[in-house]
Amino acid sequence: MYRERPAGVAGAVLWTSSAPAHPRPVRVLPDGCLDLLWSSRAGLLVAGPDRTAHLSTSAPAEHWVGLRLPPGVGPAVFGVPAVELRDKRVPLADLWGARATRLLADQAADAAVGRGAADAGLYEVGTLLATVAVRRLRTAGGADPRGLRMAAALAAGATVAETAARAGLDQRSLLRHSRHLFGYGPKTLARILRMRRALALARAGMSLAEVAARAGYADQAHLTREVRALAGVPPTALLTP
Repeated sequence: MYRERPAGVAGAVLWTSSAPAHPRPVRVLPDGCLDLLWSSRAGLLVAGPDRTAHLSTSAPAEHWVGLRLPPGVGPAVFGVPAVELRDKRVPLADLWGARATRLLADQAADAAVGRGAADAGLYEVGTLLATVAVRRLRTAGGADPRGLRMAAALAAGATVAETAARAGLDQRSLLRHSRHLFGYGPKTLARILRMRRALALARAGMSLAEVAARAGYADQAHLTREVRALAGVPPTALLTP
């Protein structure tokens, strides 16, 4: 069971997931985001930005709560460049220290069990994660506004040169800022965001040939190659219920 709701950070999403008695690996597609995670088994973790799909595995009946931060926001919350977390899942204590993490872990555990019903408890954990993230974001002075402009431009299909101009950077500085804020260069982020835009169009009922044209691929074969490279499977596999 997977659910999403808005978080108290602009563009962020709180999500919860509960594994069944016999869970299967879940394919998590790259999105340029960093997630603050709480697991009923593993505790507090950070999921860095992935370059390709990550196969997530859960223990039977394991509960997850995640705060998915929009591209460019994670480094201000976690205090490290996104590139240091790329393709990784790391304990939060490695970033914030054992003392601060232990306090948050205790609060999350109390919230999870204190409400009795699983859904209510997971909701409370999500609210706690969002509150902590907002506080740390304010302490850091907010997210880098250039990152938000860069992500918005690339998501809209702007070229690297156009994105650099909108952010007021030359292309070398754009690369450096992109690695810090997103974990990889602007071309990789653009590919990832274009794939997600294409899949959203396909899920809305558009044919793959039309999706390819609308999202800026050379043709449907190009779309299929790109999705396979980033997701590990062709688009048809991702669109099958």
